[in-house]
Amino acid sequence: MDVCRYLIVYHFLAFTFFKVAACSQVSIIGGKDVKKLHPWMVSIQMDQIHVCGGILIQDQWVLTAAHCEKKPISSVTVLIGSLSLSKGSQRVGILSYAKPATFNARTKQDDIMLIKLNKKVKAKPKKIPKKEKDVPSGTKCVVTGWGITHLKTNEPSDKLQMLEVTVVDRNLCNRFYESDLVITKDMLCAGNKQEKRGTCWGDSGGPLECKKNVVGLVSGSKGCADPKKPTVYTFLSKRHISWINSILKKQLNSTAF
Repeated sequence: MDVCRYLIVYHFLAFTFFKVAACSQVSIIGGKDVKKLHPWMVSIQMDQIHVCGGILIQDQWVLTAAHCEKKPISSVTVLIGSLSLSKGSQRVGILSYAKPATFNARTKQDDIMLIKLNKKVKAKPKKIPKKEKDVPSGTKCVVTGWGITHLKTNEPSDKLQMLEVTVVDRNLCNRFYESDLVITKDMLCAGNKQEKRGTCWGDSGGPLECKKNVVGLVSGSKGCADPKKPTVYTFLSKRHISWINSILKKQLNSTAF
């Protein structure tokens, strides 16, 4: 079985594709090791195999992409605050998923999800914006994840990777994707002009940070590290921030007895 078929059939290295996945021999591809500990960075795992990234936003809540939902829940755990998948020590199970009723796997509308952990963890969460802060095109940002670094490996990176990317104008991104996808105001596009630099399988759900503020989550792209197909991110828009806060508030009220 060739590499592309292997990755598509066995999709444990989760990444979203628009229409047909375009496989190429690419090598966070082109990124570098993260040196400083990110205590809020999460690896979502199925049977202890990395599938997606995520962000600890409260001591019992992880923010990620909706298409990262995996079942059965009993097989899903999260590894928290580690720079290495093989050396991580804080692993916890999950209780439930919450995602918008409006999530659409085909259009990538509202590709956002909250995971409730089965216990509170001792790690410093990452604050999300209190209100929407749009990011102008041309802004330099950083994406972080454990996605594969080369298709020949078929495995996630053991070491957490980071890559600088540039925000792409939504209208231009729409032209890049043509009929494959419609980029809405609740999405962001960002990529790298160089070949073999970008997100790939396993990076879904990971954070896009601009000026050290989380502004989006990796949703997907067509292929990997293609300058003409920048990665599409779920933007932390007014709607998405409101949805996150409503879920957290609802859970808080349900346990306040």
